[in-house]
Amino acid sequence: MQKQRNSFQLQTPSTIMDANNAADYSPIGSPPSPKLNNYRKVSILPLVFLIFYEVSGGPFGVEDSVNAAGPLLAILGFLVFPLVWSIPEALITAELSTMFPENGGYVVWVSSALGPFWGFQQGWMKWLSGVIDNALYPVLFLDYLKPAIPALEDGFIRMVAVLVLTVMLTLLNYRGLTIVGWAAILLGVISLLPFLLMGVIAFPKLEPSRWLVVDFGKVNWTLYLNTLFWNLNYWDSISTLAGEVENPGKTLPKSLFYALILTIFSYLIPLLVGTGALPVDQDRWTDGYFSEIAKVLGGVWLMYWVQAASAVSNMGMFMAEMSSDSFQLLGMAERGMLPEFFSKRSRYGTPSIGILFSASGVVLLSWMSFQEIVAAENFLYCFGMIMEFVAFIKLRIDYPGAMRPFKIPLGTGGAVVMCILPGLLLVVVMVIAPLKVMAISAAAIVVGLGMHPCLQYAERNHWLKFSKSSELVDIHSSLTSV
Repeated sequence: MQKQRNSFQLQTPSTIMDANNAADYSPIGSPPSPKLNNYRKVSILPLVFLIFYEVSGGPFGVEDSVNAAGPLLAILGFLVFPLVWSIPEALITAELSTMFPENGGYVVWVSSALGPFWGFQQGWMKWLSGVIDNALYPVLFLDYLKPAIPALEDGFIRMVAVLVLTVMLTLLNYRGLTIVGWAAILLGVISLLPFLLMGVIAFPKLEPSRWLVVDFGKVNWTLYLNTLFWNLNYWDSISTLAGEVENPGKTLPKSLFYALILTIFSYLIPLLVGTGALPVDQDRWTDGYFSEIAKVLGGVWLMYWVQAASAVSNMGMFMAEMSSDSFQLLGMAERGMLPEFFSKRSRYGTPSIGILFSASGVVLLSWMSFQEIVAAENFLYCFGMIMEFVAFIKLRIDYPGAMRPFKIPLGTGGAVVMCILPGLLLVVVMVIAPLKVMAISAAAIVVGLGMHPCLQYAERNHWLKFSKSSELVDIHSSLTSV
């Protein structure tokens, strides 16, 4: 049973839902309804690798950091940037995901703090950013296979390869989130092993002085920051799967911590090996260069292993991002923000329509180049993250006593200070974006601003059916009752 949508409009306690409606909800933190437990939940180990693939997937794609800034800044970037950006984002994700353990994720956070209009804009920008991000993985997949299969360089064969890969991985997502989670573990082991082996082989050849090479006059700051940001963001993506997690109050924070450690080491070890064992030639540090390093260090067999590792890594990233994007649409539909058909699940518990929409977006955007994809998704992602930071602070101020199974050990003032540096970083990434990216992103934002009233008009005229799941917690009555 579903009930007609109730507004996310923030209200005072006296105007919260009447008793009959309130009876349909249980407080935040209470056990979920049995109807929500019909599908297997994701446990901690698969969740760690799902987060790993949503954020990283290994060192594939970090080559541009050396190309843009040299070894020293590349290594320092992957040491310092997590402190400035990744840790604050992961902490906020842990607090708010355990506060609202449902598939809407960051959409619910923003809706509860800023209202339904801005919640919808958050959902639109983050979903579009995620789909743009996912369009990158077939591109990287084929780039790493080009040395072995030159026909994948461009043309019709490349287009067909992108389409076939997208369809195959989409079907795997359709079969169930638990399958995707355990597949992520297997793919993670396969994709990281060759770099551990490269480290062992390269150890006697390392020259630490090579790590200190830098020429500030030749640094491409735009490419450098975009590469760091792209490789160390999306920690909040796991929030759209919170409703599928086993014991989210404990599992989500632990998984985010373990995934953070795994991600940092998966970047630093290959960077230290590649820049320390061979003479530095920044111009050669482009997509796919790790396979050339592997060939020099270990031979052709290791090169092929790295290329295969890149392929399976991109498969893992695609599946993890597809899961996040599609379950986000399901969560929005369950909150009555999208038409009801988005909330329908397959017999495997997966959001069929959400997967179809997300896969279609990937195919349509796969014509973009690597750097265009990174810049465009970063720009849109920044808008969404600014709203998340605002929602985080506002919820701390408005509802200081609300149940938070995991709470960052900072008061409201400390929480504000924690968000200052990441907030400034977001502004910098947006300002340095190329004009073309700004124009495309602005057009996408305008589409979202117009889409929300159009959907409301369609609902009022009964052109589309919207409903809100009675199994979900009513956010404001739960928060204001504390």
